[in-house]
Amino acid sequence: MNTKIWIVDKYVDNLENNPQVVEAARFLQENEVVALPTETVYGLGGNAESDEAVEKIFAAKGRPSDNPLIIHIADKNQINAFVTELPKKAEILMERFWPGPLTIIFKKKDGVLSEKATAGLDTVAVRMPDHPVAIALLKKCGLPIAAPSANSSGKPSPTNAQHVVEDLNGKIAGVLDGGPTGVGVESTVLDCTEEIPIILRPGGITKEQLETVIGEVHLDAALSDEASKPKAPGMKYQHYAPNAPLFLVNGSREFLRRLIEEKQNEGLRVGVLATEESVEYYHGDVTIACGKRSELESVATALYETLRNFNQEKVDIIFSEMFPNTGVGHAIMNRLQKAAGNKIIHE
Repeated sequence: MNTKIWIVDKYVDNLENNPQVVEAARFLQENEVVALPTETVYGLGGNAESDEAVEKIFAAKGRPSDNPLIIHIADKNQINAFVTELPKKAEILMERFWPGPLTIIFKKKDGVLSEKATAGLDTVAVRMPDHPVAIALLKKCGLPIAAPSANSSGKPSPTNAQHVVEDLNGKIAGVLDGGPTGVGVESTVLDCTEEIPIILRPGGITKEQLETVIGEVHLDAALSDEASKPKAPGMKYQHYAPNAPLFLVNGSREFLRRLIEEKQNEGLRVGVLATEESVEYYHGDVTIACGKRSELESVATALYETLRNFNQEKVDIIFSEMFPNTGVGHAIMNRLQKAAGNKIIHE
């Protein structure tokens, strides 16, 4: 398959009628799959009403089919077509955080969306992305679009179009290049079918932000307890992994330095994920500053590109600093633990 690349300036007027957006929308209407930019990561979009389109998403990613997909919409009113009810708390959150990096889980109507998109569950996950190119594409095609991250399953999510091309060139119809994303980690997934909403995946909207709007919010037990079964099927799989084994290091800088030296003495090429505050302290073969510890949002923005950069550098092993499990740090640590397969070295 020849994968088309459409480059679109997100700052131009009348994006909905941009020729590249129009062609990408036509592809979606014809049940092809197209990668699109959002404010979090690039998504791999397909018609959520079509089994054919959803099967193409799974095939391109190599993704397990019991992993439900998030449905993307351009207008809040679209949700009425495939959701049975709008809980009051969900409405408040939609008003406050949509468009934005918050996915809300609702009870779904039967017979509207592809059962393959919702993995046969009685719920559906929905969000409204905060990216002008994504919104223009969604409006132009007029469809609810199922869109997981546009990467090979298990690998770091793509934060620019080149990452998509590296993973999926020749496997999908097109890539709508709207420039680099902003947030850098995926949306927060919040189950609003319970009386007290439950975060199934931490992301760009923090638990603290949610609680300032609707009060108490719980975390899925599986986020902190490996023995618990996650409520979201996709959360049981390893994600975001670089090619080399990744280990999180819970200890002092001196302890991490000793680990680096030990592996170098064994003849291994060592990568180190650090921050701007600490990067000069380590002497890995490849040491990369992934944002600032004092500004965790910058770490989130740079995280996936940093993991992909280690692939380019062909390291044998990667050590990573750990981060506070509060605010957006919760999302960062969730992604790092998934990428490492929960491999943590304690001092």
